[in-house]
Amino acid sequence: MDTLRRFETISDYNAFNNTETLHPLISVVDLSKAAPRQGSRMYFGFYTIFLKDVKCGDLVYGRHTYDYQEGTLVFLAPGQVAGINSNGETYQPKGYALVFHPDLIHGTALGRHIHDYTFFGYQSSEALHLSGRERGIVLDCFAKIEYELEHAIDKHSKRLIVSTIELFLNYCVRFYDRQFITRDNAHKSVLERFEHLLNAYFQTDKPQTIGLPSVAYCAAELNLSANYFGDLVKKESGKTAQDYIQSKVMAVAKERIFDSSKSVSQIAYDLGFKYPQHFTRLFKQRVGQSPNEYRMINQN
Repeated sequence: MDTLRRFETISDYNAFNNTETLHPLISVVDLSKAAPRQGSRMYFGFYTIFLKDVKCGDLVYGRHTYDYQEGTLVFLAPGQVAGINSNGETYQPKGYALVFHPDLIHGTALGRHIHDYTFFGYQSSEALHLSGRERGIVLDCFAKIEYELEHAIDKHSKRLIVSTIELFLNYCVRFYDRQFITRDNAHKSVLERFEHLLNAYFQTDKPQTIGLPSVAYCAAELNLSANYFGDLVKKESGKTAQDYIQSKVMAVAKERIFDSSKSVSQIAYDLGFKYPQHFTRLFKQRVGQSPNEYRMINQN
């Protein structure tokens, strides 16, 4: 697992998996054609989507292990490192990988909004688990791309290939929405833990030492990637994670505003604001009154 293999180009990855390069910027890789191998870490200089079809060890991303079983999809953006920990055992890869270089989608509609597909930033325990029918749709999209790659390139090829990638990614958005629903209990427990985390945060001196809790901080404390965490909170609460945090900050602020022994500036600092004016601006925006107005009106 200490070995780092670098794949800068599609042809590099194709050669590693005994796959012919039909296009320099995209490939559908049948992993069963690859030679048996031991687990290693791999750097990808392009978008990579794995469809796993066999148990072959744990897929590791950074310090975390993916919730990665048969019939799952995992998405990696260019520049990410992932690998298989096979515990030193040799295994035969099985499944498929769709790999495409950013240059393929430059100047296209997909290229302009590829970052909207936030699952390319998901990390541990966040793989997409497919039903049998969903897996069929995924393989159908892969087959359509393969069809285009195996035929002579013409003026329609790029548009059809890119639109099929976009269709595939849009299906994955739907499938993730379904997964958020079917794993509802697990996700609700995350919201409960999020609420508990925020409550506990403001009962410590962390606001004074760290500042306001960020989405990244909360996600890390809950062992989730920021993207997955943000999408989950949005699905479950209807609010962005940032909005959820700000609502909690304002709820705590409205409680503390009645402590007349403290100035508004001191309350702002205690909550983690670097500048009291930022607190005042946010309070008025969210509550409709300035902190001093709220204090005077509600104390009378």
